Amino acid sequence: MNNDNEIGSKLAYAALDEVPTPKSNAKEIVGLVKSGGRVTGYQLSGGEKVSKEEGVAMAKAGDIQGVGVAHRKDSEYLKSLPDGTEDNNLGNLPSVSE
Repeated sequence: MNNDNEIGSKLAYAALDEVPTPKSNAKEIVGLVKSGGRVTGYQLSGGEKVSKEEGVAMAKAGDIQGVGVAHRKDSEYLKSLPDGTEDNNLGNLPSVSE
């Protein structure tokens, strides 16, 4: 990893409140549930859809991999862990309906 990527990765991790350790059977987020342009939940690799709050709780419990927990004001949300690829960043995932 070159120095710029390393610095960016450290900054991205610093923005997270928590980086849970995923369980061996943890699911991945494959889509974003949106309403009015805002993320309201996540679609998981098993096909189920969970609310944003449920997704945060699942990630904290190790049931979702590849994400960390951050907050904005009083609201917690999930962010992709930096891994050197943009393809799996949450912002690049497809939107799905509720």
